[in-house]
Amino acid sequence: MAAGLAALLDDIAALARIAAASVDDIGGAAGRAGAKAAGVIVDDAAVTPRYVTGVDPSRELPMIKTIAIGSLRNKLLFIVPAILLLSIFVPWLLTPILMLGGCYLSYEGAHKVLEWLGVGHDASHDAPAVERGPEAEKKVTSGAIRTDFILSAEIMVIALNEVSEEPLLSRAIILVVVALGITALIYGAVALIVKMDDIGLGLAQREGEGAQRFGRGLVAAMPIVLRTLTIVGVVAMLWVGGHILLVGMDDLGFHPIYEFVHHAEEVVAGLVPAIAGVLAWLTNTFFSAVLGLAVGLALVGVVSLLPIGKKHDDHAGTEAH
Repeated sequence: MAAGLAALLDDIAALARIAAASVDDIGGAAGRAGAKAAGVIVDDAAVTPRYVTGVDPSRELPMIKTIAIGSLRNKLLFIVPAILLLSIFVPWLLTPILMLGGCYLSYEGAHKVLEWLGVGHDASHDAPAVERGPEAEKKVTSGAIRTDFILSAEIMVIALNEVSEEPLLSRAIILVVVALGITALIYGAVALIVKMDDIGLGLAQREGEGAQRFGRGLVAAMPIVLRTLTIVGVVAMLWVGGHILLVGMDDLGFHPIYEFVHHAEEVVAGLVPAIAGVLAWLTNTFFSAVLGLAVGLALVGVVSLLPIGKKHDDHAGTEAH
């Protein structure tokens, strides 16, 4: 009896060791998958603050919370189940779907660039969303969640590709871990960025002269930081959209543009070998953004010729009058 109990305990201990090793493997794989998607994570963090720039400070965190919940819902209820099923039954469909998302990002980015240039600009949208009422704020957060859907899809597909050799259950667990971790990281950082001026104000009211000086510096710097992030966010939409299209065309068999960009990366990286990786990334980013802008402008032109595009223009003109 004692021998049987000892054997049972040995078996339980062995199972525990296997389970612990499995957890370690999943944690390590999730870390690798998240790191692989780091570029898009930065883009997502840069895009989001522009949606809450200029709103009433009391509504910043509630809007970010709404967007974060929408982002998590996107990942857990739609993206993760969809890409797992697609990877099992029709893996070739992942690239075209991602390219559609790349077209959407390029369109949105190009549309914003045209607004900066005064083309099709709707002045009624210059007022903060909260001043235009709850429906306008809801529209802003819905737009942010739609954009996040595309960026989240790319993040999760990149993560899936990194762990494609894992068993199905492990893949699912890893993707859930990545989804939770990345959402917390992105929207925690965004919340910190948009509330930094309030932190600065609190420091400026303290007794210490150093804290006051630092707090005033934060308050003075944050409008510039937020305006910069707004620009970076739009540019990020273009380069992420363009990069999705660039890689997608190559995966689908159309190689000339990808090969041109790859050759340009090698040439530029060879100029300063010490920072070859940075130069190659900047080169790829530049050409991706150019491709995203070109595709986006073409899509804006096509949409403007469609009935839905004309309706939007007429409605904007009526509001302007």
